[in-house]
Amino acid sequence: MKKVLVIEDNKAVRDNIEEILELAGYQVLCSENGKEGADKAIKESPDLIICDIMMPVLDGYGVLHLLSKNVKTSAIPFIFLTAKADRVDFRKGMEMGADDYITKPFDGVELLNAVETRLKKAEIWKTEYASNTEGVNSFLKEAKSSGNVSLADAGQEHRNFKKKQAVYEQGQRPVALYFVSKGVIKTFRISDAGKELITAICKEGDFFGYTPLLEETTYKDNAEALEDAQVMLIPKTDFFNLINTDAAISKKFIKLLSSNLAEKEEHLLHLAYNSVRKRVADGLLHVNDKYKKNPGDKPKLEISRENLAQVVGTATESLIRVLSDFKSEKLIELQDGKIVVINEAKLKSLLN
Repeated sequence: MKKVLVIEDNKAVRDNIEEILELAGYQVLCSENGKEGADKAIKESPDLIICDIMMPVLDGYGVLHLLSKNVKTSAIPFIFLTAKADRVDFRKGMEMGADDYITKPFDGVELLNAVETRLKKAEIWKTEYASNTEGVNSFLKEAKSSGNVSLADAGQEHRNFKKKQAVYEQGQRPVALYFVSKGVIKTFRISDAGKELITAICKEGDFFGYTPLLEETTYKDNAEALEDAQVMLIPKTDFFNLINTDAAISKKFIKLLSSNLAEKEEHLLHLAYNSVRKRVADGLLHVNDKYKKNPGDKPKLEISRENLAQVVGTATESLIRVLSDFKSEKLIELQDGKIVVINEAKLKSLLN
């Protein structure tokens, strides 16, 4: 049974809403002022909140502000209820993050439709989306169909890139967020001395190029296809609409964006503190994971020694010496110039 919290100072209106919702099968909690209602929301975690705007002690805007700052209550659907039909009040409430707005007087059907609609949409956003093309497409489809976010009518653009073809270059202004649908993309920087350092290897399911969008700056690195690849472009306007328009959608989107941040941080720590041998082992495992299609696969790593050295952060000559050692220790094989990791467990043990 879904739980609805009604915050309303007028007893007659409060009792009427309670009766309608209970007849429809909802469990109803009631509060007669904003402060009591906010406390009850935090304690009871209702599935939906209906809140009057003009109330003593704490008005509806204050209730919404408090609950939106609390992790426990920030995602609860919130419907404003008021006798004011002024458009300024409507806009203020929606800009603060309210999900809907009902003006008094209202009938039972109007109330129940608003409640059912918001609860259904809340259920949709409880869905966990996989970090792959299908998951991202499902997320964008749901975001668009929710009616809360305006996305490009033409849908998302997909572009194909040949091996070594640039996706973007340092100094360019970002116009989109990138998502790898197929293949592998590397991002890298070039030092003043002309040395290239790979900052990330992005496989299917990875987003890249979002930091300059958030900072509103030009790209500080370059992106290039390590192999033939397909990339989905999410336009800049769609990116900011997904981030800023709806709190529930924003949280889901940020979760998708940040799925590989922990992995990147760990990789940078290894670069900073590990020996060359450990860095090469970590780099091989990192690249091997990017090329894997399924657990247990032993893919042929189609990455040049120069690119792998840039991932590891060492000279190509040093990398080649360590690879030779790993081959002698039967940790890897070389097949037609490509690297195959044959003892992943032993490579992992080198990092301890």
